[in-house]
Amino acid sequence: MTETQWKLVIHGGAGAMRPDHGDADHEQRARQGLRDALDAGSAVLREGGSAVDAVEAAVRVLEDDACFNAGRGSTLNAEGLVELDAAIMDGATRRAGAVSGLRTTRAPISLARRLMERGPHVLLSSEGADRLAREEGLEQVDNDWFVTGERRRQLEELLAKGGFDSDVKYGTVGAVAVDTNGHIAAATSTGGLTAKQWGRIGDTPVIGAGTYADDRAAAVSATGSGEYFIRAVAGHQLAERVRLAGDSLQAALDSVLQDIQDLGGKGGMIAVGPSGEAAWGFTTPAMYRGVADASGAQVATYADEDMR
Repeated sequence: MTETQWKLVIHGGAGAMRPDHGDADHEQRARQGLRDALDAGSAVLREGGSAVDAVEAAVRVLEDDACFNAGRGSTLNAEGLVELDAAIMDGATRRAGAVSGLRTTRAPISLARRLMERGPHVLLSSEGADRLAREEGLEQVDNDWFVTGERRRQLEELLAKGGFDSDVKYGTVGAVAVDTNGHIAAATSTGGLTAKQWGRIGDTPVIGAGTYADDRAAAVSATGSGEYFIRAVAGHQLAERVRLAGDSLQAALDSVLQDIQDLGGKGGMIAVGPSGEAAWGFTTPAMYRGVADASGAQVATYADEDMR
């Protein structure tokens, strides 16, 4: 059996990436955060580890980095609280775990992984999900631990305007990987939208929408206006375009983003296939993203920056 060349692709959110967020060093630190996440996931794959281990490792780094809208540094809902969503999926078995509405679990992606392995449920929400995390011995923190001054300022500014701002960085972090055995996996984690209604659940923990993996086709992680990704069944649609229609990975990704745009939504997606191919794209001005394989790693933010 020929060994597959491993590959890891990550994203740290799509949107306008406007420079008026009050932190002149934000982009530089975010790009370093992407590099750190690539390093963590690549270390797993380089040693012959699984795609599932790699995507969890990469997303865990991004969850702990306050530059990104996942874990620490997440957006605040309309009541000033952080509510976290995450999902992970193993393309070899199509087992999945997803959690939503977390308020105290430091590592949402690791809880999603525990749920996937524990079964039989796929999706747990709110207090039930945090309770499972406590039972599983995962670290718990006060909700204030996730909050940064910048996120508090963004909430106050948005509430003062009386509604959502469509020209924002959507946030969400994600990773997709193929390991040396040709197995693929996807993981996604988010704090959601600033000033979202309490209890709102976006596409991230909806298997087949913001997160999906199937060894027969592709592993996918999405970021953007989640309601539209749910309506388009974005991750599953991409995979089925590859598996059933015979589209290339990039063509399938581009078609799904166009479908979402036709519905009125926008955002970005990353994907890998079991043979080691990779694709990414976005319909916003920018998307934090990175790719790594045995030859090295590269990160980018804006549309005019190329990644191999």
